[in-house]
Amino acid sequence: MHELSITQSILDISLKHAEAANAARIVNIHLVIGKFSSVVDDSVQFYWDMIADGTIAKGALLHFTRVPAELTCRDCGFVFEPDDTTFECPHCLSPRVKISKGEELRVESIDVE
Repeated sequence: MHELSITQSILDISLKHAEAANAARIVNIHLVIGKFSSVVDDSVQFYWDMIADGTIAKGALLHFTRVPAELTCRDCGFVFEPDDTTFECPHCLSPRVKISKGEELRVESIDVE
């Protein structure tokens, strides 16, 4: 259900910038979403179709770009993509890692007319 509030934020951001540019219509919105963000594309699209109705964003296409996860070892500094079975560092086997990529959720760009 958190996708509804996320989608509302995407709409608010898009409308704010489109109106600042005196745009008549929003055509495309490009989103960057990290693997660990837990956002479901289909849910965002579902809510978008409902809440954008009646705005200059009605009919705008949402484009989703997924960012893979990346971890950094806190002990040796090795940067790696985790696999599905473990998050430990493949270089030194330390379990002390931090997420360096994969939690992103942002509006990358907006195409307007």
